Amino acid sequence: MSFVSELFATTNLDKLRALAKQRILRRALTARDLIAIGLGTMIGGGIFTTIGTGVKGAGPAVIISYLLAGLTSFFAALCYAELGAMVPVAGSAYTYAYATLGKLFGWIIGFALLFEYGISAAPVAQQFSAAIQDVLKTIGFTVPPWAQTSNLIIHGPFWLPGSYDFLHSQYDVVGAIFVLGLSVLLSIGIRESATVNNIFVVLKISALVVFIIAGAFLFHAVNLHHFIPLGWGKLVPFGGSVESSQPFGIIPIAAYVFFSYIGFDTATTTAEECKNPQRDIPMGVIGALAIGTLIYCATAIILVGAVPWAQVPEKNPLVYALAPLHLPILNWVISIGVLAGTTSVALASLLGQTRIFYVMARDKMLPPAIAKVHPRFKTPVFTTMLTGSAIAILTLIVPLNQLLNLVNIGTLIAFTVVCAGVLYLRHRRPDIPRSFRVPFVPLFPILGIVFSLFLAVFGLSRTTWMWFVIALVVGLVFFFSYGFRKSNPDEIEPVVEPEGLEDYM
Repeated sequence: MSFVSELFATTNLDKLRALAKQRILRRALTARDLIAIGLGTMIGGGIFTTIGTGVKGAGPAVIISYLLAGLTSFFAALCYAELGAMVPVAGSAYTYAYATLGKLFGWIIGFALLFEYGISAAPVAQQFSAAIQDVLKTIGFTVPPWAQTSNLIIHGPFWLPGSYDFLHSQYDVVGAIFVLGLSVLLSIGIRESATVNNIFVVLKISALVVFIIAGAFLFHAVNLHHFIPLGWGKLVPFGGSVESSQPFGIIPIAAYVFFSYIGFDTATTTAEECKNPQRDIPMGVIGALAIGTLIYCATAIILVGAVPWAQVPEKNPLVYALAPLHLPILNWVISIGVLAGTTSVALASLLGQTRIFYVMARDKMLPPAIAKVHPRFKTPVFTTMLTGSAIAILTLIVPLNQLLNLVNIGTLIAFTVVCAGVLYLRHRRPDIPRSFRVPFVPLFPILGIVFSLFLAVFGLSRTTWMWFVIALVVGLVFFFSYGFRKSNPDEIEPVVEPEGLEDYM
């Protein structure tokens, strides 16, 4: 096989479908669990922390920003649902890219998903840390200053979008411990993790519902007048101002609040742990996105209706909006929602990342030894704890604002490839049974590609793209050093065949 042919060699879809029938991981999840896992990743750090900046940057038109980000996610969600039901194996967009576009694209998307799942858990953990420290202060306990938050000061060469001169005077110890604790929970078992996640999803959605109901009493339609005060933003390629202290315009804000939507596709990473993946995956992906979008838009409408948009603070905007009701219990409800939201988001993000690493190791893109399945817990314990340790280090030292937009760009690139994968397979393999089919093909997948690239190119800045490209080059070095030589699309096998699995079904 030539070098180019090997670069674009694809996995055999029939072998993947056969592999999906082998019960290596514990099959314990239902459609309800997948919806909760999707919402677990979606609703949390994003809506509670980005909406304040979103309102300051777009005014009442932040509602349009959320709808634009949601529409982009909708087209991608349909494509995820078709591919996930057709090839019900773990790995999400990485698996789909490897099966449709080849080994090189599979690696690139697997690397991009590291930003969506792995790196996203770090800023969410920092949000949890800040929230729990605020709660502890109300009872008179203060974390030592050096352990309160990460403080990475960067200076460096002008030709890099940052620096390699590091100065640490503070560390987010609470956030790092939080990540390690969730990693231990994920190692114990998928059923236990899903149960904990379901509880936190109920708590955070309940908190947002309370905000919507209570805020409705403060709603004034006059606050929605002059609906687009800051315009659509400058449509300059790679000119998004999201990294600045205050982005302006509907388009840059859509790219910024897109962080809120990240995670509905987490359901597809657990395909091998579903009882009925052909039915559960489409319901989980589309259900999570639909519920999440409805809650986001309702929250945004109530917030800009209750408070003039220019007065909305970037920090704790929901608590500020309900202050005129003079009900301290509402502050506690919102605080519980933030804690529950960040916990479930971090948990689901870590779950998604470990399952992607598990599949990449099974494909020998990564060393197979790191994804051994524990004979008792039926989870990839080593991968889970290794991932958790790496994310804990990021949480400990790197501030949120240096990670947030890398998460967005990685997700948008993954969405683009998944939509392209649907188009490719409809053309090359129309014979494969599909329990769910994207409607209006090729229109909807093409719209998914166009919307994703539009937000990435016009909503994100040159700096974000530079960091992404630099990280990608580093990843490609590892690919050609190991994965390109070791992986063989025709030799996909389980990492381990544990015995006694029926005892855990």
